[in-house]
Amino acid sequence: MEALLEATARILVREGYDRASTNRIAALAGVSVGSLYQYFPNKESLVTALVARHTREMLQLLQDAMEEVATLDLESALRELIRAMIEAHRIDPVLHRIFDEQVPRMGQLAEIEAIERETFALVRNYLEARRDEIAVADLDTATFICVTTVETLTHEFVIQRREAGKGEQAAFVEEITRMIFGYLRPDLPAV
Repeated sequence: MEALLEATARILVREGYDRASTNRIAALAGVSVGSLYQYFPNKESLVTALVARHTREMLQLLQDAMEEVATLDLESALRELIRAMIEAHRIDPVLHRIFDEQVPRMGQLAEIEAIERETFALVRNYLEARRDEIAVADLDTATFICVTTVETLTHEFVIQRREAGKGEQAAFVEEITRMIFGYLRPDLPAV
């Protein structure tokens, strides 16, 4: 199965979603198309499994980052989490962009949505643990705003500014940190 997922990723990056086919994927993986169909009924199921694997990898990076920042103040923790999200998006930015474009068309989102719910729950739990440091009353809405904002901005940064140097990336992290911290703590100036 891993060989099939790797072949799917390579074909998606090289040829795009529309030109990818189960025949091409099976050939690149070195298996018969019949063997492919034993595990995946169609191209969409292959891509869904690949997206789910990629999303789980990103979730694991976020979980690891959450553990690392547990003892930091809110602003410092946000900064490190945003850095971690940029690194997560750098895993395979071209493939990530293909997923972003194709997943809504595929209609097989149950597993991906479950992983996204885990991400929201992880961030929501973190915000709840920091409740005394946060001025926003509705943590569910705050979680949605923070996760969606950071996900969207870091995704676009990695896709649109692939050649960004460390200085530009550091400045970008600072600006997102100021924005999110300012939203969560409008009573305090960001340092």
